[in-house]
Amino acid sequence: MKQLLVALLDKAIRASVDTGELTLATPPPIEIELTKDPLHGDYASNVAMILAAQAKKNPRDIARIVSARIDDPRRILEKVEIAGPGFMNFFIREGCWASLLEQVERQGQRYGAADVGAGRRIQVEFVSANPTGPLHIGHARGAVVGDVMANILAAVGYRVFREYYINDAGNQMNNLGKSVFLRYRELLGEQVEFPEGCYRGEYIKDLAAELVDRDGKSHLQGDPEEVSRRFTEYAGDAILAGIKEDLRQFGVVFDLYFSERELYREDGVGRLLGELQEKGFIYREGDALWFRTTAFGDDKDRVVVRQNGDPTYFAADIAYHKNKFQRGFESVIDIWGADHHGYIPRMSAAVQALGYGKEALQVILVQLVNLLRGGKPAAMSTRSGEFVTLREVVDEVGKDAARYNFLMRRSDSHLDFDLDVAKQQSNENPVYYVQYAHARICSIVRMAADRGCSAPAYGQAELGLLRLPAEIDLIKTITRFPEVVEGAARSLEPHRLTFYLNDLAGLFHSYYNKNKVISDDAALTGARLFLVTSVRTVLKNALTMLGVSAPDKM
Repeated sequence: MKQLLVALLDKAIRASVDTGELTLATPPPIEIELTKDPLHGDYASNVAMILAAQAKKNPRDIARIVSARIDDPRRILEKVEIAGPGFMNFFIREGCWASLLEQVERQGQRYGAADVGAGRRIQVEFVSANPTGPLHIGHARGAVVGDVMANILAAVGYRVFREYYINDAGNQMNNLGKSVFLRYRELLGEQVEFPEGCYRGEYIKDLAAELVDRDGKSHLQGDPEEVSRRFTEYAGDAILAGIKEDLRQFGVVFDLYFSERELYREDGVGRLLGELQEKGFIYREGDALWFRTTAFGDDKDRVVVRQNGDPTYFAADIAYHKNKFQRGFESVIDIWGADHHGYIPRMSAAVQALGYGKEALQVILVQLVNLLRGGKPAAMSTRSGEFVTLREVVDEVGKDAARYNFLMRRSDSHLDFDLDVAKQQSNENPVYYVQYAHARICSIVRMAADRGCSAPAYGQAELGLLRLPAEIDLIKTITRFPEVVEGAARSLEPHRLTFYLNDLAGLFHSYYNKNKVISDDAALTGARLFLVTSVRTVLKNALTMLGVSAPDKM
């Protein structure tokens, strides 16, 4: 419906220009939004107010001119009202809504898809946790946000590439090897002191025990630096394998795991910094090298090489983003923890210094998760020593409930995740509520088949019989689905899908509890079967984008 209205408005504005009623150099993009109050119509546009400066007219006068030029051959509009400072409110004829259900039947599992991306290549980099320990629930939320965002972008026509950046260079990896070596020596009877910076979780002891079982005491005799290097490699590989398996069980699969060490081959980072220094973006002050990020709006310049000659994480990130664009991605999306908010300006500056547009990099921030049990902070035995792992949460509540609950709020808002609620088979559990709507419709279809009837094709369904307010609300909500998907893609807000599904499931359950789908009236039964099977299609398509199953029975 939004697309139809945009087309009508665009044509009306151009007609107003052709007749001389409006003077415009370049008509702006037209935005159509759902109204919050049905008294203000179904949709509204502020296009008249946007045009005011260019047309040098009062917005209300512009709205009157444009609305008078609307040519509506399909008669989708009941009326257009001008409100406030110049809003155009559109009231859709009730009979038009049902006609849009043809798209649901015709497109089937593709309903909700679009071609906004037009095949453009886009990279989504997410999770990217250091391979120094198992993934925790904070990583889990980022994993779902990234995976679902990638699904949505693919649905609207982008060629999406999922990537995990392995931070496997630097001091944290050295500390990992050192931690395992200390536990290895401890298991072999030595008294050891565990210094600050070393990892203390049970998984470190497990890795050390594996090496004791495999190699015995052989590592006690080697060069400590060489042994620590081997332990680092062994532990890093083992932890990364566990991370990959945890993500696979969570429904997240990457196209590439990119190693940070690749950036340092043949002094790649150093050479890039040299090039940027020649261009004047990097300067020396004392023994350190600084990136002139203030030239691009950052509040201060940033160190890229420390006084001791070691590159900073920022230096590696500059090289990594250069690598991304060199691989042909037209834009990249990074998903970071909310504590990295201050990192955005410097990374944006780096991308611009590399010669790419500011809009080529977009960042989604993911806030912390508060794990609850019955409304109170959850007590769980953690093998990490410090945090609750992704695997523990998935083992307890299941993949579907975990994924859905992680998307129940905006990604940049704190999230309360109640484990007890996530396991309930009741309306209190959002994912159960939505999945049950799908299973319930499948049950209705089976019952209808047992009685010898099925949902008719669009051309045979007497959809004019669907006159109840609840039926009209359901139809309107179904037809909004493509708009929701496109809006989620443009705003990078995957939570819009769960909000939408909660609304759709609520409307369906309420409708079903008050009205019989299958009755002695064959025509009405057919129309209602067509309606609920359309609901089922949308439920399944949306759940599939979320990476959540749509069960036929529950």
